Amino acid sequence: MSSLKERVDRLESDLLAKPPRISAYQDLPFAILRYDAADEWDLRRQMGLLINRLGNQGKEAVPISLAELFWQALDESEGVEVLARMERERGYERAQQQATVYLTDPDWSPLPDLLARRLAELDPARQVAFLWRTAALAPALYHTSKLLDEMQGRTKVPTILFYPGSLDGPTGLRFMGLPDHETPGNYRVKIYD
Repeated sequence: MSSLKERVDRLESDLLAKPPRISAYQDLPFAILRYDAADEWDLRRQMGLLINRLGNQGKEAVPISLAELFWQALDESEGVEVLARMERERGYERAQQQATVYLTDPDWSPLPDLLARRLAELDPARQVAFLWRTAALAPALYHTSKLLDEMQGRTKVPTILFYPGSLDGPTGLRFMGLPDHETPGNYRVKIYD
C-alpha cells in the first residue's frame, strides 16, 4: 500500500497519458482512488492541488459531490422533511431504506441518472470528473460498486471515484473501513491503492 500522495501522483500520470491509462473499458471509463476515511481532509487538499496541476496541463478536472447528488435526489423525490419525519416516527433504519429507494427506484430520482446528467455536460476530450464526498452514502445508502455497474455505457468522460475505505483482497473494498460491512463485490475498474 502506498501513501495518498503516491497514489495521487500515479493517478495524475495516468490521467495525463495519451490516451489516459485509468481504465481498460471504453464503456466504463472509471477508476477509484482509495484513501483511509481518517485522511478526508488530506484527500481534499491533495485533490485541490491535483485539479490545479491538471489545469496547468490543459485538462480540466470537474469535482462532482456525491453528497450534493444525494440531497438533490431527496429534493426531487418527496423532500428532506418527509424523510426526517419518517426517521422520527419509524426509526433510522426505515428512513435509510426509504432514502435508498429514492436513490435507486426509477420512479424517484436514481443516483446513476443524476450522475449521468452531470457527466453529459462534460467534454471527455478535455475534462475529467472527480466524484468526491462519497462518505455521504454511509453507512449503507447506496453501494458505490452498484453505481459503477449502473454507469457502464452511460458516459465517455474519464471519472475518478475518491473512495474512503480499506482494501479487502485484490479488488474488494470495504466502505469507510467499517468492520461490520461486507465487501459488496469486486470492482472491475482500476484501483489506486
